[in-house]
Amino acid sequence: MKLTSDNVRTLPVKGADVLYPDDACENFYLRVRAGGSRTYCIQWRQGRLQRRATIGKVSHLPLDEARQRARKLLVGVYDGVDPIAQKAKAVVSDRQLFGVLATEYLEVRTRDMRPRSLDQCRMHLQKYFKPMHRMALNQIDRAAVAAELRIIARERGPVAANRGRSSLSAFFGWCIGEGILESNPTLGTNKQAEGGGRDRVLTDDELVAIWNACRDDDYGRIVKLLMLTGQRREEIASLKWSEVPDGAIMLPKERTKNGRAHVVPLAINARAVLYEAPERVGSEFVFGAGKTGFNNFSKSKQQLDKACGVTGFTLHDLRRTAASGMARLGVSLPVIEKILNHTSGSFAGVVGVYQRHDFAAEKFSALTLWDAHVANIVRIQLARATGTNVTTLKRALGGAV
Repeated sequence: MKLTSDNVRTLPVKGADVLYPDDACENFYLRVRAGGSRTYCIQWRQGRLQRRATIGKVSHLPLDEARQRARKLLVGVYDGVDPIAQKAKAVVSDRQLFGVLATEYLEVRTRDMRPRSLDQCRMHLQKYFKPMHRMALNQIDRAAVAAELRIIARERGPVAANRGRSSLSAFFGWCIGEGILESNPTLGTNKQAEGGGRDRVLTDDELVAIWNACRDDDYGRIVKLLMLTGQRREEIASLKWSEVPDGAIMLPKERTKNGRAHVVPLAINARAVLYEAPERVGSEFVFGAGKTGFNNFSKSKQQLDKACGVTGFTLHDLRRTAASGMARLGVSLPVIEKILNHTSGSFAGVVGVYQRHDFAAEKFSALTLWDAHVANIVRIQLARATGTNVTTLKRALGGAV
């Protein structure tokens, strides 16, 4: 039978797979499965074994092109080339591609990496280093990595480049452990200069400007809570309703930087900001509609910068400002460190091992004092703008903090 463009689509389906031979090309067949699918294939004998290799689907491949591919493969078969082995080898080669292995690596890391860290790593490998995705690992050398890092630093900033470099180095280290790579091409590349450690503490006027510029939305509430509590951005952005019982934030160890559970008492204004957030049907997160909470920071921060007029600040500066502000109001350093969930400083070494006081009352008093201070400076600014009199709010905290 000679196969034609018409009959390859109409030859009958039977109760089992059927091979229709093509008189125009020896060892070339139309395979019609019992379920109705139609594919082109070649079939040949290798010793005592009957071998078969699929060429393509009838729906996707014209008959003439299928015949040409079949003849090419059969020439190889006659010369001792096994097309099945060749196909398997091509699949193995695909696993050497950066993009394929990066996906496999991220799947492995879901078992031991915290969700927020995994999101950052995914962004670095899948977005920052996307130009490498079609490159085989053995093609990526130190020069290629350095070139990508320079582009990231120019387009996204030195901090982003350095964080991406760390994720890339960890990925290549995993590849070495899997026996896929012999050396890490990230080693020896330069870290970008980040301008040293930050020490920016916002003034009261800057705090008020930022507060007043916050919109009545998720990002605005996140910024206000960061200002009032001094917590980390990721901890607030990924907050779950189950983590805010009875007027306090209760972070499990899996969600903190140092791996220790952390309780943050909420003063009156912080509670008001938190409970203004609407609950979303089907979502466990307080903020954001994604699977890990709020993550639209870049665009939202640009809008806030434009609205408030305060330049050169980061959300982490709010944490430093809260700590410095509480110290200025007389809160002791150990209490501040407990609020920030620091394990160094006053609680490093032996002290951290044997000191088990939870400082719950002291933390609440300190955060109430800072909460009132922020409320006061906002009210005072409002009074100046409207020409009204506002009495500064003072809270009796009942003893030293």
